[in-house]
Amino acid sequence: MGNWLETSYMARKGVARGKAGKTHELTVEKQGKYHYVYGPYAKPVLSIEPGDIVVAETQDAFEGAIKSEKDKPSELLHMPFLNPQCGPISVKGAEKGDVLCVHIHSIKPRGPQPVGTTALIPEFGGLVATNNTALLNPPLPERVKKMEVTEAGIKFNSKITLPYEPFIGTLGVSPEIEAVSSLQPDYWGGNMDLPDVCPGAVVYFPVHHKDAYLYLGDCHGTQGDGELCGVAVEIPSTTTVQVDLIKNWKIAWPRLENEKFIMAIGSTRPMEDAARIAYRELIHWMVDDYGFDQYEAYFLLTQAGKVRLGNMVDPKYTLGASILKSYIG
Repeated sequence: MGNWLETSYMARKGVARGKAGKTHELTVEKQGKYHYVYGPYAKPVLSIEPGDIVVAETQDAFEGAIKSEKDKPSELLHMPFLNPQCGPISVKGAEKGDVLCVHIHSIKPRGPQPVGTTALIPEFGGLVATNNTALLNPPLPERVKKMEVTEAGIKFNSKITLPYEPFIGTLGVSPEIEAVSSLQPDYWGGNMDLPDVCPGAVVYFPVHHKDAYLYLGDCHGTQGDGELCGVAVEIPSTTTVQVDLIKNWKIAWPRLENEKFIMAIGSTRPMEDAARIAYRELIHWMVDDYGFDQYEAYFLLTQAGKVRLGNMVDPKYTLGASILKSYIG
């Protein structure tokens, strides 16, 4: 582990203290049926111990249905069956009131090129009419764009190569009783589409169900803030994560930690309320674990806090509020 990981919450408080355990391969064949729902009712495909590593073969957001730029998404996709998820993965010892730690080791593109897909889908996106924002405007024309994606870069077109900046678009744990679409983000995590959920980060989720039931999928090669048209550079991947467990750490919403900052994540509508959730949870974190007075934390975040927009296209919007570790000690 790098130096910063040795001081992370996972390493200091986790059952495995951040030390790697057994490695499990979760291939397409072992996964079998991918899931489009987060919930406690599916049978786990894998049972692991805190500290174990999972190497998962994820599908793209369309489970490979869009194969060429001539395809029409409306003819091939069956809403709401988008964002197929690996899992659920049961984590031994996890109970309600605990926190599941997910350290993202790597995300590698998988499959024949071009593996990257983005698209314009009717009534889906940030600048079009949707079910939530009903307008009389006609939908935009359907369009598919395919891109070659390697760890060296993403060939957007003949002139533009984008950096490969992968992250997990949809990651989280089971709610206690609800069964919810993998298109939804909320307190369990889910479809946050937050670019900071990337290799090197540790993401913390409040556990609501025995054994946690971890789900992951919907990996992206890169994405701008907001996932504006609704579809990032969607890729099938081989994603490696290390999972740990913190007992009796009560948090209400997902949190994230990396070398430079801590972040609290909120998801809801309207967007400003998602920002309020994220900033409030970050203040609670600063008060509980960093010794801040609540109002002093409020002052500091007003001057030095940062907000990252995950998505502005899903049923709920996701924002992450962060503060540099250098400011809080």
